Amino acid sequence: MFRTVFPVSIFLMLAFLFASPSVFSAQPNTASERREMRLKKFPYIDRAKWMVEYELLPQKNLDNETVIDVMKRVPRHRFVLPAYRRDAYHDRAIAIGESQTISPPYIVCYMTSKLSPKPTDKVLEIGTGSGYQAAVLSLLVDEVYTIEIVESLGKKADNLLRELGFDNVKVKIGDGYKGWAEAAPFDSIIVTCSPESIPEPLIEQLREGGRIIIPLGERYQQAFYLCTKVEGKLVKELLSPALFVPMTGEAEEKRKIQPDPKNPAIIGGDFEEVRKDGSPIGWHYSRNVSILSNQIGDGNIIAAKVPSGKFFARFTSTIPKNTNPKKQQPPEFSQILQGFPVDGKEIKTITINYFARGVDIVPLNGRAQTATGIIMLFDELRDQIAEIPICFVRGNFNWQNFNQTINIPPKTKEAILLIGLPTAFGILDIDNIKISNTKR
Repeated sequence: MFRTVFPVSIFLMLAFLFASPSVFSAQPNTASERREMRLKKFPYIDRAKWMVEYELLPQKNLDNETVIDVMKRVPRHRFVLPAYRRDAYHDRAIAIGESQTISPPYIVCYMTSKLSPKPTDKVLEIGTGSGYQAAVLSLLVDEVYTIEIVESLGKKADNLLRELGFDNVKVKIGDGYKGWAEAAPFDSIIVTCSPESIPEPLIEQLREGGRIIIPLGERYQQAFYLCTKVEGKLVKELLSPALFVPMTGEAEEKRKIQPDPKNPAIIGGDFEEVRKDGSPIGWHYSRNVSILSNQIGDGNIIAAKVPSGKFFARFTSTIPKNTNPKKQQPPEFSQILQGFPVDGKEIKTITINYFARGVDIVPLNGRAQTATGIIMLFDELRDQIAEIPICFVRGNFNWQNFNQTINIPPKTKEAILLIGLPTAFGILDIDNIKISNTKR
């Protein structure tokens, strides 16, 4: 009897091919398919969903639904130090060491949205930091290249991104000023640190028609610019004010205007100058703030002449209408910020002085009064060393002068002044903010 010998290995291979034709078709062949497979690895996170709904969307100007969706999936708590994880899903910058910070979630969402990322895009990020921005981009585009000048941060971010499964991100240790020439051209570039002007290598590495979003300006007076490359040159669009850590390396060496930490000062404290979008010059990250003239009065407030010039800032903090009684919605707080340098070895005290009036100001949690400002002090590593509430009020009152003196620890290197109603409901008008200091 004739018997044909059929190798077992061939039999198994044929069985695999004919019984499972879907195995090969299931492999992602397009950028969109690869993106969908990555999204499946990152389900929604309850705390991140809360952050988006109650911390980010009330600030307006976020309309890219794809980016908003991704913000609900990235575990921000993994990108901050354990000591700060309780604050990971609040809209605030957090120190990550080496004089760097993780950007507030709103800023990450805002900057990413402005780039209008597509699944096919190859994006360059300057300033890896913790890796959080790269993680968000990872779920939106095909390839992410990110550069970090601080080696320890870059290696830590690289390891974390790999551990979490963001496998389309490539991390490089180097000076972001020079970009990543061997991987160019890029469809988009996002810069998460602030130079005084746009580095020429980044312009060269951006493809024709591509976009770059970047905070430009002096150390504490910056603004976002969205730039599109047209015929080899950048067409700039001025966006909102910003406050980022400086781009170090070659960019910092070329900076022409340096901060003066021995003479801290407030810019635009009388609110007489505004940008095209109505936001006050000198201030950034405003929420529910309007610049009004001295002709306006509200409720129990008499329309009296403002203390300085023709304009003042109005802060309105309200309780949102709760359509679902089972959900506890936080109030829509109102505030603006301004950073400035402070040399604690030279400056002994800072006195903050301004005029305020209020309508129906009710402190949260049954407090007797609420602060109309907070000053935060940071050391050279940008770790916060103090957070001091200032100038307390409640109820209804016409224009009054408020001032408070703050002791400055010797290790202080910079400060951020927050003005508004961060812990109260009502209407607060502020004008003529000034600071003075005493030397050691």
